[in-house]
Amino acid sequence: MKISIGNDHAGPEYKKAIVKMLEAKGYAVTNHGTDSVDSVDYPDFGHPVATDVETGKADFGIVICGSGNGIAMTVNKHAGVRAGLCWTKEIAYLTRLHNDANVVSIPARFTSIEQAVEIVDTFLNTAFEGGRHQNRVNKIACQ
Repeated sequence: MKISIGNDHAGPEYKKAIVKMLEAKGYAVTNHGTDSVDSVDYPDFGHPVATDVETGKADFGIVICGSGNGIAMTVNKHAGVRAGLCWTKEIAYLTRLHNDANVVSIPARFTSIEQAVEIVDTFLNTAFEGGRHQNRVNKIACQ
């Protein structure tokens, strides 16, 4: 499985821990994030992740910023991208199960690194339930 990851200055240590877990499990990871804590603009790192998911270069995306909101808003502007803001593994589970999200957004200032790794692991290991949720997911994209 191919994963694209991007982060701003709030997430270098989160990204490092997540990438370590992903690579240990055999995932191919494309890193679009900064490795610095110097202030940067989250759209510069979110758009490449969304493009990877949108074009099929990546199966899933992971984005990280301080609140998780700005970068989620950014990636959700891309066609076919459904990013969910997840601050617990339970929300990550439901975001995949009910919403068929293909990008997880992590709020670095509101989760620990350990929680973030659990969120990503849960997200990637949960399948979309389909059924009654499929019709709702079909209505998400603008026409």
